[in-house]
Amino acid sequence: MPLKTNLNEQPSVNLTPMIDIVFLLIIFFMVGTKFVEMERKIAVQVPAVRDAQTLTPAPEKRTINVYRDGQISLDRQPVTLEQLTAELAAARQQYADLGVIVRGDAEGAFQNVASVLNACRQAGVAEMGISVRMAR
Repeated sequence: MPLKTNLNEQPSVNLTPMIDIVFLLIIFFMVGTKFVEMERKIAVQVPAVRDAQTLTPAPEKRTINVYRDGQISLDRQPVTLEQLTAELAAARQQYADLGVIVRGDAEGAFQNVASVLNACRQAGVAEMGISVRMAR
């Protein structure tokens, strides 16, 4: 039976690619630092303000429910079509990009949903959506 007399070589890790990446990162950050310095040297006097307040966030979309029997509610408050148009127009004066989501009952007549969408259009609401659920 022959005996093995030589030793297997130990695997070695090639560090060349890692060193290349480190050098590239160093070059990238050095060049990026130069651009920041160049940006600071631009002779532009930025205006100053004293009363800096945050902008008010956009209001959430208003929810309009259209029930099976034709009743309408705006944010859980029952309304008529005329009241809906008036309230949306008033809300749109506060925030011009007001959006609404219309949720109609699946068993109800689509005419009721179409009337609500028309009332939203008359109030000047441009962002309208219809809520649906995924069928299983």
